[in-house]
Amino acid sequence: MRIAVFAAVYFVAVFAVGFALGVVRVAWVVPAVGERIAELAEMPVMVAISGVLAWWLVRRWRLGVRAAFAGGALGLLFLLCAEFTLVLGVRGLTLQQYVASRDPVAGVAYVTALCLFMLAPVAAAWCSRERA
Repeated sequence: MRIAVFAAVYFVAVFAVGFALGVVRVAWVVPAVGERIAELAEMPVMVAISGVLAWWLVRRWRLGVRAAFAGGALGLLFLLCAEFTLVLGVRGLTLQQYVASRDPVAGVAYVTALCLFMLAPVAAAWCSRERA
C-alpha cells in the first residue's frame, strides 16, 4: 500500500507540473519555435522535476531501492494510463495514430524521459542508501 501511495503522489506531482508546462508549450513556445524544438526544450525540465520530486518523496517515504523501483514502475504505469486516456480521448486518436503522429526525434526523447521518470526514485534511493 505504501508503494502505491508513493507512486500515486509521484505521478500526480509530475503530471501536474507537466500539464502546466504543456499548456505553456502549446500556447506560446510551439508557435515561436515549432513543435519539435518546444518538446525537446521541455524534456530536460521535466526530467529535472522528476528527479527533484523523486528525491524528496523517496526521502519522505524512506524507500529502499527495491521499493523505489516498484514505485517508479507503478508511477510510470499511472502516467502512461493518464496520458493515453487524455491524449487519445481529447484528440480522438487510436494508439497507432498517436504513435504515428509523434515526431521521431522528440518521440525518442520522450521515451527516454519516461525511462528516467521511472528510474529517478531508484537513483534517489540508491544515493540515500550510500549516505546512510
